[in-house]
Amino acid sequence: MAEAFKNLINARTVALAAHHLHRVWPDFDRRRFEQHAAAGLDALEFKARAMLLADALEATLPPDFSRAAQIIEHSLASPTPLDTQGEPVGLASGDSEADDDGLRGWVVWSLAEFVARRGMDEVPRAMDCMHALTQRFSAEFAIRPFIQQHPDRVYPILRRWVDDPSAHVRRLVSEGSRPRLPWGLRLQALVADPSPSLPLLRALQDDDSAYVRRSVANHLNDIAKDHPERVAAWVSEHLAGASPARQALLRHASRSLIKQGHAATLSAWGLAQGFEGTARMRLSARSAAVGEDIGLHLELTATGRRPQPLVIDYAVHLVRANGSTRPKVFKGWKLELAPGESRALDRRHSLRPVTTRTLYPGRHRIDIQINGQTCASAEFMLTE
Repeated sequence: MAEAFKNLINARTVALAAHHLHRVWPDFDRRRFEQHAAAGLDALEFKARAMLLADALEATLPPDFSRAAQIIEHSLASPTPLDTQGEPVGLASGDSEADDDGLRGWVVWSLAEFVARRGMDEVPRAMDCMHALTQRFSAEFAIRPFIQQHPDRVYPILRRWVDDPSAHVRRLVSEGSRPRLPWGLRLQALVADPSPSLPLLRALQDDDSAYVRRSVANHLNDIAKDHPERVAAWVSEHLAGASPARQALLRHASRSLIKQGHAATLSAWGLAQGFEGTARMRLSARSAAVGEDIGLHLELTATGRRPQPLVIDYAVHLVRANGSTRPKVFKGWKLELAPGESRALDRRHSLRPVTTRTLYPGRHRIDIQINGQTCASAEFMLTE
């Protein structure tokens, strides 16, 4: 069985933080920090573990914020390297905290949380510290309270950072200002009006780093949840003459709107025309148990006179705890069907539980959506 995600922050994380903080500041009360950070750690979930380490930092670092920030900066490892595509090397594994030269990885979440708690009255110094922290993991959660409370002071800094030599910093500009960042503080002012962030996204959408461009796409997808027409207009404006990299970004930014069958977005991608043809689907079984998977077999036959570009997704109507259902859309296929052409498509859909979704027994329906329109359906019974 895979290691629990929460265990990415563990006793070793505490020991490494204590070692490197003491290394750069001999007066650091290492024993007190370790006792505070380890108390009840194993019983906590992931985010609570990060917050416990931040509590321990508050209890042991100097009360002078500038001095505390300096100690944190000196405890850090060299910046996380990037591969040839501008992607961070080893960052997602969480075990990169083991560098002998300093701290990086998941422990940076706690260090950045300390900065957010103690640096709110010293915005320029706090932002300098986050500039260093984000190059060792990310400061996307910690920067959000600063954007919320001091937008007039933070946005000029973000505008400078779009030209920063570090892709980590450029990504923070986009990721930190996402209106609905998962696990992060919701930036309600940007949910209501994303205008302050749009110039930043415009400057970053052709960034050399795929790491940065993916964040811009996710940011636009966030905006689409509250302002779909605005994102559809963005896609329409920026798709003309776009490079392959920008096309991929805009496609990723459009994914939720395409799944919803949003007319203006489908039109921007040349998908406004409904499917001209027949679609038949069958499932590999009438029932399946939680933990198994089920096969989808789709047969398409075009009856139109022109080639048809098709985006095909499928919606699984998941049974909820109260017996009602809620559709969850999954990516299927992207293809072009010639006039009169028939095509058979197959996909296995996993019914294994995940941390973000509980599966309940009951009758489930699967809808095939072609260019945003439901064209075929089938049902199966999910059992324990």
